[in-house]
Amino acid sequence: QVHLQESGPGLVKPSQTLFVACAVTGASITTNAYYLHWIRQAPGKRQEWIGYIDSGGGTYYGPSLKSRSSISRDTSKNQFTLEVRSVTPEDTAVYYCGTSQGRRAGAEISELDYWGQGTQVTVSS
Repeated sequence: QVHLQESGPGLVKPSQTLFVACAVTGASITTNAYYLHWIRQAPGKRQEWIGYIDSGGGTYYGPSLKSRSSISRDTSKNQFTLEVRSVTPEDTAVYYCGTSQGRRAGAEISELDYWGQGTQVTVSS
């Protein structure tokens, strides 16, 4: 059984950099054709697909956060991390990580194979 667990700072000040990590158990993140996604959902808004990192370490981002975000991975810890720079209150959201066998760019959470419970991140001074 694959299990994902997000961890984040909870509260971030505007203009700072946000880091959210996702620890994966039950599967190796380097498994062939494995894609590791980040999705967020702000209050009252639809889910927003942020991007993914694939099993070879390649990344692909959606247009909304492409200029301010990066996804990286630590294969020794079997986890991957989302970085969002220069955050504003509009970045306040629940951040979810998920996995898929196959690309599924732009997916919603329910379209992934496995996903975490999400972590709330609030941007406020």
